[in-house]
Amino acid sequence: MFPGPASSAGRTNDDLEGPAPTGRPSSAEVGTALAAAVRAGWIGDLPLPGSGDSAARFAAFARTCAADVTLGRLVEAHADAVAILAELDDGGATASWAGQEACWGVWAAEHPAATLSAAPTSSAGPEAGPGRVAPDASWRVSGAKAWCSGAPFLTHALVTAAAADGNRLLAVSLAEPGVRVADDAWAFSGMRASGTSTVTFDEVAARPVGPPGAYLERPGFWHGAVGVAACWFGGAVGVARALSGAAGRRELDPHALAHLGAVDAELGAAASLLREAAAQIDADPGDEAGQAQRRALRVRAVVERAADEVLRRVGRALGPGPLVGDLEHARRVEDLTIYLRQSHAERDLATLGGLVAAGEPGWC
Repeated sequence: MFPGPASSAGRTNDDLEGPAPTGRPSSAEVGTALAAAVRAGWIGDLPLPGSGDSAARFAAFARTCAADVTLGRLVEAHADAVAILAELDDGGATASWAGQEACWGVWAAEHPAATLSAAPTSSAGPEAGPGRVAPDASWRVSGAKAWCSGAPFLTHALVTAAAADGNRLLAVSLAEPGVRVADDAWAFSGMRASGTSTVTFDEVAARPVGPPGAYLERPGFWHGAVGVAACWFGGAVGVARALSGAAGRRELDPHALAHLGAVDAELGAAASLLREAAAQIDADPGDEAGQAQRRALRVRAVVERAADEVLRRVGRALGPGPLVGDLEHARRVEDLTIYLRQSHAERDLATLGGLVAAGEPGWC
C-alpha cells in the first residue's frame, strides 16, 4: 500500500476504513455500510484533489478497496461527488440543500439505449422537506440513465443530461416520485452488491451544477480518474494478500515465489506512479500545464495492467483452492474483475497514444 501523510482532519490513513460487509452481502447491507461511513464523516474529511494532500485521498481509496472492492467503489463515487460540488457548486448551495448525511453517486455513463434530457422550467415546484425538491430547482430531467451504481440505496446523484445549451450536470434527489430503479438482471456475481441498475426519470426536479460542459472540461475530471485507479490498486492489493499470506504460513515453491516477486514489482511500480501523480496534481491543480488527461490515462493504464497481472499470477500461484474455499478472496477477485472493465481498454490507450504523438513524449 502506498503511504500518504495524515489528512487535514488530523487522521491517518489507517483510520479511514469504514466497516466492510462480510461474505456475500446484499446491496442493502453495502448501502448501510456506506451510510455509516458518510455519517462518521471521514469521507467528507478527505482532502480534495489538488489541495496539497492528494496522496492521502488516493491512499484512503486504496485501503478501503483493499478491504472491500464494492464498498470502496461507492466510497470513491461519494467522495468524487463532494469534490465536484466543491469545484462547480457556486456557494455550496447544492451541498447544503442535500444535507451532510446525503449519500451521493455520480451517474455520467452514456448509453445509446438510455438517454437523459434536461430542460429549464418556468416553475420551481412546490416547497418540500430538506433534501427533496429545492424551492429554487428550475430544471427537470426525463429519460433513463444506465450503469447507476448504488441506485437502490443512495439519496442523491449527480447526473449528466443533454440540454439545449449543451451537456449539463445536475443534482437530483432520488426520493422524488418520478425516480424509478429498474430491476436489471446481473448475471455475474462480481459487484452485484453495488446495486448497479438503470434508473428512469419522469420530470424529476433537478439543480444545475456548473455551466454547460463543465463536468468534462474541469481539471478535476482527470484528477478524479486517478482516484479510480487508486481504487483498482487497492483491490489488487487485497487480492495479492492471499499470496503474501500464503508465504507467511508455508514455504512457497520457486514458481509461487516468482509469481510473488512479479506481483511485488507490479504493485510497487503502480504505487510509485500514484504517488507521483498525487504530487503533480497538487503542484498544478488547475492543469495549467495541460497534462492532466495524459497523466490520468497513463496512471490508469499502468494500474490496470498491474491489477490484471495480480489476478493472473495469484490464481496461477495458488490454484483453485482460495477461489472455492475462501469466500472473501473469491469476492475480491470477482469484484475487481468487473471493476477493471470500467476502463475503456484499447480506446483509452489509443487516446493516450494520440496525446503522446501530438506533443513531446518527455520520458527522460
